[in-house]
Amino acid sequence: MQLRYAFRLYPDAPQQAALSRAFGCARVVFNDAVRAREDARKAGRPFPTAGQLSQKLITQAKRTKERSWLGEVSAVVLQQSLRDAEQAYKNFFASLRGIRKGPKLGAPRFKSRKDARQSVRFTANARWKITDGGRLSLPKIGAVKVKWSRAVPATPASVTVIKDAAGRYFASFVIDTDPAADATRMPDTGQTVGIDLGLTHFAVLSDGTKIDSPRFLRRAEKKLKKAQRELSRKQKGSKNRDKARLRVARTHAKAADARREFHHQLSTRLISENQGIAVEDLSVRGLARTRLAKSVHDAGWASFVNMLEYKAERYGRTLVQIGRFTPTSQTCSTCGAVDGPKPLGIREWTCTACGTLHDRDHNAALNIRQAAGLAASACGAPVRPEPVLAQREETGSHGFPTGNRAA
Repeated sequence: MQLRYAFRLYPDAPQQAALSRAFGCARVVFNDAVRAREDARKAGRPFPTAGQLSQKLITQAKRTKERSWLGEVSAVVLQQSLRDAEQAYKNFFASLRGIRKGPKLGAPRFKSRKDARQSVRFTANARWKITDGGRLSLPKIGAVKVKWSRAVPATPASVTVIKDAAGRYFASFVIDTDPAADATRMPDTGQTVGIDLGLTHFAVLSDGTKIDSPRFLRRAEKKLKKAQRELSRKQKGSKNRDKARLRVARTHAKAADARREFHHQLSTRLISENQGIAVEDLSVRGLARTRLAKSVHDAGWASFVNMLEYKAERYGRTLVQIGRFTPTSQTCSTCGAVDGPKPLGIREWTCTACGTLHDRDHNAALNIRQAAGLAASACGAPVRPEPVLAQREETGSHGFPTGNRAA
């Protein structure tokens, strides 16, 4: 499978100026391609092909006085920008026909120089390389310093240079992983685990382990509020406002990086220790419309489950997502009796059928593992309780954070 490995770049002042030119030229070519296709649509003509756009917007445009500066950057960057526009239209039409999964996509829009994220892509045709000194040599930009946080497992197929909203530069490499090497890194285990994701605790495992929620955004709220107040007081269009905007973006980036690192460490640990993993298919979009919206986004459940998904595929693990309407908080994991819906304030309850005292989240994690078919009875047969629809009053097993929410 293909993965992306991102590394921090530290370009000097001339290299930053060269990258800014590359970002600008790629953006202009993309906008010209969108404009040409929109003009053809309004005039009732067929869309120009990629070859026609390349000839007109790159080859011929370089010879004109208005677009002569396109020759200052690598031609591969401009060609890749045209391919991005082509792919954007393909995704749009596939979404219209219902072929593409996910939410409906709109038509490609013009890019702005004020966009928070800028990027250019270099393929093998651009003849970029990693020098003996560990720098990334890019055409018409130079050898850029790279912070190698880990070894690259294979020869990259392409590299994308990204500038994020916080003003940081990254090199993102596309790597083809080796399945044999991945299999040796994580041998098979006979353990299975069910995971109940929540807010009071980020995750409660079926073995009783409770993982606290770090709440990175909540911890950064005080600093973030101060930075946002300073930003609101700056005059629009001024350099001081740009500096204040960077401070806000860096505060958000620091919280996002810490959350991503936490997700990576936890997902890798769970994948390495368990052969089978069961999680709940949560409606994050629906929960984000409730009063818990900030806490839901701060937890980042969808990002964590996505990491589990691709790591399970990479290392030969089994990941099962059970339906969100499975009554995991209502069912007794000991006898299987359904005890009815319970308010979120009830964290422990006693089964009326067998008298077992349950921790709400631990019981839900056990039911998630059983509902996924990963649990086994004493005779070795899989245990899968009969599905029962949840009551309308049941809002899930995700508790409301108690105590000081900013801690």
